[in-house]
Amino acid sequence: MSTSLFEGKVALVTGAGSGIGRASALAFAREGAKVMVSDVNAASCEETAAMIGQTGRQAAFMACNVASEQEVQALVARTVAEFGRLDCAFNNAGISNSRPDFDLDLFRRTIEINLYGVAYGVKFQLEQMVKQKSGAIVNTASIAGLSGQGMPDYVASKHGVVGITRSAALRYAALGIRVNAVCPGVIATGMTDPLMKDPEMKARIEAMTPMQRMGTADEIAEAVIWLCSDKASFVTGQALAVDGGCLCR
Repeated sequence: MSTSLFEGKVALVTGAGSGIGRASALAFAREGAKVMVSDVNAASCEETAAMIGQTGRQAAFMACNVASEQEVQALVARTVAEFGRLDCAFNNAGISNSRPDFDLDLFRRTIEINLYGVAYGVKFQLEQMVKQKSGAIVNTASIAGLSGQGMPDYVASKHGVVGITRSAALRYAALGIRVNAVCPGVIATGMTDPLMKDPEMKARIEAMTPMQRMGTADEIAEAVIWLCSDKASFVTGQALAVDGGCLCR
């Protein structure tokens, strides 16, 4: 195989059992990385790892609930034990079953997964990357992390992800570690499938985007790959909107 962006490097992807996470794990592998594939659903992350294996690249998998500090710590440790290092991390696992009111039980769950899950990942990934004096982390935020929308739990969690990203980027920039966030707009994944079954809702959502369509998981994956690669070597602390122009309105 020809030399690619991540030849000889190791990537870790959470929420890799489907959607953006799976597309990103496959993209890392396509570009030469060894990939640790993780998801709360063991069968789905095993399937993604098998898909990578079919391409001739190397992958391992481990189920992980990112709302558990201990499980995230174990995931990072397993990645290093399996592959010897950690060069790229994509903290993508999250939920989006939001409501417009303040349902506090849902609020807590959303924060635990979307915000604490990223915080745990960044904490333990940085510990390894500091030892290596190199590394790149990308966190999944959202355009909801850059604007106000009618989903208080989701919006709060994603604003928090942007904050963690910028703070970590500032602190670790001089150590050769970059931390960025990708902020998807409306993307066609399993999360949005229920909305798309309603033709009126589908048309309304597509009309929100100046490009008049939903994005794809592969389009987000390409942004993640770029942010983790040396092509973005002078980029850190950024929250990159990949949204078909939504935030231009």
